[in-house]
Amino acid sequence: MQVLRKLLFPISLVYAMVVYLRNLFYDLGIFPSKSSTTPTICVGNLSVGGTGKTPMIELLVRLLKEDYKIAVLSRGYKRKSEGFVLAHSSTTVQELGDEPYQLKSKFPTIEVAVEANRRNGIVQLDYAVQPELILLDDAYQHRKVNPGFSILLTAYDQIYSDDWYLPTGNLRDSKAAAKRAQIIVVTKCPEDLDASSRIEMIKRLHPDENQKVLFSFLSYEPRLKGEGIPLDISSLKDRKVTLVTGIANPAPLVDYLKMKELKFEHLKFSDHHFFTKKELETLKQKEFVLTTEKDYVRLKNDLVGLYYIEISHRFLENGLELLSSELQDFMSRNS
Repeated sequence: MQVLRKLLFPISLVYAMVVYLRNLFYDLGIFPSKSSTTPTICVGNLSVGGTGKTPMIELLVRLLKEDYKIAVLSRGYKRKSEGFVLAHSSTTVQELGDEPYQLKSKFPTIEVAVEANRRNGIVQLDYAVQPELILLDDAYQHRKVNPGFSILLTAYDQIYSDDWYLPTGNLRDSKAAAKRAQIIVVTKCPEDLDASSRIEMIKRLHPDENQKVLFSFLSYEPRLKGEGIPLDISSLKDRKVTLVTGIANPAPLVDYLKMKELKFEHLKFSDHHFFTKKELETLKQKEFVLTTEKDYVRLKNDLVGLYYIEISHRFLENGLELLSSELQDFMSRNS
């Protein structure tokens, strides 16, 4: 696969030129980009693959939901519906997509909507629910909307400044686009990342003086959740466990389970995978199925005894306090 990606380097040059011209036209105003009267916070990345966008949206919801009426707007990747859909009590995971459905299930008091056209989605949300704040999930490259505040995520082991454009690399947007972010979060860091390593990472990212760079790691909840009573992960050491993942990068989770000395088989599927009847029949034969929270919402109606492991972002040093302060300053200026 790596050899093939290198052979496709000429295509990546064409892709890079298209991305450059597109951003230039937006920067010059040739392509229009509109701001919303409702405060908007964008969470996204420059590359394909998992950087922890959904856990970051969840974190923002927890930080802000007590003070503001929040709506989350997502594309709803691989959903079975079209156009604008506002979640309600009977909306299905097929209509919303797995990540928006997960958010609505976890935070039923917030509004969650999906729309590929983010500009239209904002208009529809303003009309239908009049939110005080809209969180734009995975919308960094959607230049038709000019968000009020942007949080750019980049994974520790694949930062955008060291990457290249698709299909040779994983970049879907220009490295220069990072300058639009107010905060850059390096995600999936080692928990023991020291100060000198963080300084070196900041040098590699080349942020502007007004940009803050924060560092986070993924924290795995030791209590597994599902339809049954919560289980401690240590109770699985003597069981035949099947790990099922349909996420962009399951490697950190696999490493975590190995660190916990679990013996398991890993059935890996593509990101946002909707399982076939044949695949579900195979999973029903397994003794104990463990999955991610995103996969759980797609599987829970078809498998009995299914459990998932919950993840969240934890920040190094005073990163959470800095993030919270920046968000509150933004909301104070725009309320």
